[in-house]
Amino acid sequence: MEDKTHIKKLHYALILSYITIGYNLIEGVVSTFFGASDETLALFGFGLDSFVEVLSGIGIAHMIYRMRRNPVNERDGFEIRALKITGTAFYILTAGLVVGAGLSVVFGSEPDTTLVGIIIAVLSILTMYFLYREKIKVGEELNSQPIISDAKCTKTCFYLSFILLISSGLYELWQIPYVDALGSLGIAWYAWKEGKEAFEDARSKGLSCSSDSC
Repeated sequence: MEDKTHIKKLHYALILSYITIGYNLIEGVVSTFFGASDETLALFGFGLDSFVEVLSGIGIAHMIYRMRRNPVNERDGFEIRALKITGTAFYILTAGLVVGAGLSVVFGSEPDTTLVGIIIAVLSILTMYFLYREKIKVGEELNSQPIISDAKCTKTCFYLSFILLISSGLYELWQIPYVDALGSLGIAWYAWKEGKEAFEDARSKGLSCSSDSC
């Protein structure tokens, strides 16, 4: 009976990882489309970050799938490669957002509207809070450090959503100059941090995030 309960909870953890991948994929498509259409760099960068999170989520899903079959003590080759690809993508995203923010300031570019950014940010905050809460719950029930660490990593998306909400809200309400560029720089900072942590995790082969804030 205990084994069946354990397997059922691992199955739920796997479903949560699939939801994370699916949501980030849809969020990435919608955010990059409207980010480009409305010329809002923060929303566009948020969408690109969502695509990178899909890569990270695939590695997590693979790990949980392995856990359903045998105990997992360290990351396998697939997960390490996924981390390295994810880290590289985050660094590229960081560089692109920094350059984009600089160009938007130089040329005085401002978004047409940031209303879509507000809507997406609110949806993301609600979704990521749900995923974080459920991942923590199932991770603690299974006494699984990898799942708990994945839950902690979900907090990054939660923080990014607030950055997008604040920058989009400030611009939509008061058209504050360069606030969109500042929002994109906030996303860039988190992208750089995530890239650094991805490479650290790949080197250590550990099952936990590099820091509690990830």
